[in-house]
Order: sequence, then structure tokens, then C-alpha cells
Amino acid sequence: MKTSEIKELTTKEIVEKIQVEKESLVRLRLNHAVSPLDNPMKIQESKKNIARLKTVLRQRELSDNQN
Repeated sequence: MKTSEIKELTTKEIVEKIQVEKESLVRLRLNHAVSPLDNPMKIQESKKNIARLKTVLRQRELSDNQN
């Protein structure tokens, strides 16, 4: 998910996406612990998506506090 796509989402949608990504990351880690994933880069991609979502959410919080 690109940053430009994330910025178009509402704050509520971003929070929901964070929850979905976190659940997905847990499932990926569990599956990888049991048997190796076909593409272990999915774990890294999921972590980066969570970080992007949290970054945009934090930027919105800061801009709301300044006004």
C-alpha cells in the first residue's frame, strides 16, 4: 500500500487497516514458525505497511493538535 493511497483514507479506515495488518502479521509469523512461507518477504511488507499507516495517523494527530 502506497503512502498516497493511505492519505486518501479516513482516520477510521486507517485504524481499521492497522488492526487488519496486525492480525495478518501474526498469522504470517505463526505460519512461518510452523512451516516456511513461500515468500517470507510478506512479513517484512506487512510490517512496513503497519509503519506507514501509523505514520500517517500520527501526522494527522499532530496537525489536529496544532489547529
